[in-house]
Amino acid sequence: MTTSPSVDGTAEHSQHSAPVQLSNRGLRPNEVVAIARHDAPLTLAVDALTALEASAAIIDRILDGGESVYGVTTGFGALADTPIPPERSAELQIALVRSHAAGMGPLVEREVVRATMALRARSLARGYSGVRPIVVETMLAVLNAGITPAVHEHGSLGASGDLAPLAHCALCIIGEGEVLDAGGRTRPAAEALDAAKIKPIRLRAKEGLALINGTDGMLGMLVLALADLDHLLKVADVAAALTIEGLLGTDRVFAADLQALRPQLGQAASAANLCALLADSAIVASHKFGDSRVHDAYSLRCTPAVHGAARDTIAHATSVSNRELASAIDNPMILPDGRVESCGNFHGAPIAQVADFLAISIADLGALAERRTDRLLDVGRSQGLAPFLAADAGVDSGLMIAHYTQASMVAVNRRLAVPASVDTIPTSAMQEDHVSMGWGACRKLRQAVQNLGQILAVEITAGARAVEARSPHQPAPATAIALAQIRQRVPGIGSDRWLAPELAAIHDLIVQASFLSKIEAGSVQLQ
Repeated sequence: MTTSPSVDGTAEHSQHSAPVQLSNRGLRPNEVVAIARHDAPLTLAVDALTALEASAAIIDRILDGGESVYGVTTGFGALADTPIPPERSAELQIALVRSHAAGMGPLVEREVVRATMALRARSLARGYSGVRPIVVETMLAVLNAGITPAVHEHGSLGASGDLAPLAHCALCIIGEGEVLDAGGRTRPAAEALDAAKIKPIRLRAKEGLALINGTDGMLGMLVLALADLDHLLKVADVAAALTIEGLLGTDRVFAADLQALRPQLGQAASAANLCALLADSAIVASHKFGDSRVHDAYSLRCTPAVHGAARDTIAHATSVSNRELASAIDNPMILPDGRVESCGNFHGAPIAQVADFLAISIADLGALAERRTDRLLDVGRSQGLAPFLAADAGVDSGLMIAHYTQASMVAVNRRLAVPASVDTIPTSAMQEDHVSMGWGACRKLRQAVQNLGQILAVEITAGARAVEARSPHQPAPATAIALAQIRQRVPGIGSDRWLAPELAAIHDLIVQASFLSKIEAGSVQLQ
């Protein structure tokens, strides 16, 4: 993973990431993450500049010729049949941005807004939207200055794109509305732009519509979630490995020849990780002979099936995301041959549906982690561990309530797994009679990802205690590295103490790239 998850938007922002060049090919996932989370500066490539100039010239010809073109010389949405004189086209675009900046609720996270703006600039730079280079250049200047438009939680239905969120971003570059400056202070946009020596632009025909007619908010959230999940799926395998050792489970069920009988790619990867993580475990070897158990419970034995299914879901979502990153999203589209054609590419269904699919997989991953945790804490099923992994059960409650906290987040993630993409609401006088709800699908996906990291933190806390309880038998070299990192943050079994800070510390540890890189430095390559 190239960055650490920060779905709560509180991560520190670095000014030292390598510059990202915005060309007319689009952006790569790691570039989106670098811009959103690490303030990577953006520059505009020559090919994008050329494409922008050619597309803008087509709008000039339309205005000169007096053609009737949606969004250029007509109104919008249900007002598409209302003609607009060319001399009022600029007024039309400004009015559009102002009226559509109608979001409500709390502000969304800084990283989401930065991803949204960068992705909108990416789409415009493809040269199919008819905007002048100055529009994209101003967007990049705002991002490079660390200025973040104030974008609200509610306002996008995910068809005609993320209208309200993008309108709040567009409002900033015309010098209106509110922003958060580089120091996180709320300021009028005009004041922040002036301080950064950025001149607000005056929109002309098509530009207001082009600025708001995209799926960039939901795509940005999907890209960030996928970056986090790529990391957390490996963490989930580490958590399972600790639990398997702690419960005196076996690694024989993860053998490659057994897994090959069911050739699911994600399952094979997870099983290979578990084999690598448990290799040379003295704890596993300690009960290889003389153990009366025939096999482990499903929550251990079937881990690769569940973790693997999530991996396959992520692979599918990544393929959709990558195609979106290479897309030009707008309406109407300005084609190189001079045609201006309406389309439905702004509909968020592809993103909405994979976001919902990911939420389902996350809910199942969390449920499995909770079942493994419960088994660690139940004296009747934990193979001799102390009740709730307490130092003095009865006086001490150990991790009893940590499990409650974990279970509550599992329950929340189950609710978040209810699809948003099936919940269309017709709007705009029935012109927009089917919407994707992609923004909502991606908002709840972010919360589910955050919860999953915390659910895994509870399992890892319990698994670490259980592994230590198996002393003098030693864990595998890989899980020993994980355990050493955990103990650098929090102590092991002892009298009851304030647990909340410890759980937070473990969560902070496991979402960092260094947690896995240190394990892999011990010659374990996780897939």
